[in-house]
Amino acid sequence: MTITRRQTLALMGAATATLAAPAIAEGTKLKVGALRFTSHSPSFIALEKGLFAEAGLDVELEFFQAAQPMAVAIASGDVDYAMTAVSGGLVNLAKRGAIKVIGGGLSEEPGIDGQKILVSDAAYQDGVTSPAGLDGRRFGMTTAGSSFHYMGSKIAAAEGADLTFVPLQKVGAVIGALKSGQIDAWSIVPHLAKPLASGPSIHIIGDVADYLPDYQVTTVFTSTRNANDSGKTEAFLSAFTAGITDYNSTMIDRAGGDAGVDAMVDLIHKYVYTDRERERAAPSIINGTMRINEGAALNAASVRDQVEWFQSEGLIDTDFAFEQLLDTRYVDVIGA
Repeated sequence: MTITRRQTLALMGAATATLAAPAIAEGTKLKVGALRFTSHSPSFIALEKGLFAEAGLDVELEFFQAAQPMAVAIASGDVDYAMTAVSGGLVNLAKRGAIKVIGGGLSEEPGIDGQKILVSDAAYQDGVTSPAGLDGRRFGMTTAGSSFHYMGSKIAAAEGADLTFVPLQKVGAVIGALKSGQIDAWSIVPHLAKPLASGPSIHIIGDVADYLPDYQVTTVFTSTRNANDSGKTEAFLSAFTAGITDYNSTMIDRAGGDAGVDAMVDLIHKYVYTDRERERAAPSIINGTMRINEGAALNAASVRDQVEWFQSEGLIDTDFAFEQLLDTRYVDVIGA
């Protein structure tokens, strides 16, 4: 019998997801970093459904607009745990001994609608109707060494394209630049890509999964100090992974049918697309549904590829040892 990667992750993560919450001091206060993306739903679920409280944790969510400031906040101790993309800044903080990746989050998976490659209408009308036409174009990113930089570079290498990368600091600024034609292309999760492409100014021209089929898009990370506090970290992960299981079961596998999806959308809408009425927000929330690794299992092979790319671009030192980034004590690891 052939076991798919999805089945492997589910089997490997099952034990982690069902661990009883460790006995730690009741009411331990934590700050958990998040973006207002559907992919951060496990944290929202764990808070709203009392999973953090059951684990003895008093959690406050701290919201960010990009990966780099979140990594800095973890290193400084202003935030305790977070899930975001691997970035050059995060890796450099790991080299200094400040942070550790302790698990995996969002992944590109065959059969699940993933991140999209977008172009401006001006570029589309100029013939950029597939990634093969990106040569000589401007690709948006938040910062150098961000996941957007990594994805764009991998797409460009596969297509033999020469891209100019434009740093714009915030996702909102990238969207504005793409709509106005100040940049030509970008890649982003589907709950942002599809609504953007529903209007006349932006078009979808491809899928990131075609270039990075097993891409570990986000990881769970914390400070080295917290990683070494097994009671606190196990308590956090027990609640967070229960949130992952609930999210995947409801939104991907639809175990609760339409009613389950509707109830989950109501929960997520408290944090995502809060500026829209629920009816307008629901399609975008549902469009953003991508599987999150059960048990926060980590695809280390994908993370290693990202680190090696950072090194090839001169964004981190070549003497950085990959093992400095990971703490593999807490979750199942694939391809270490």
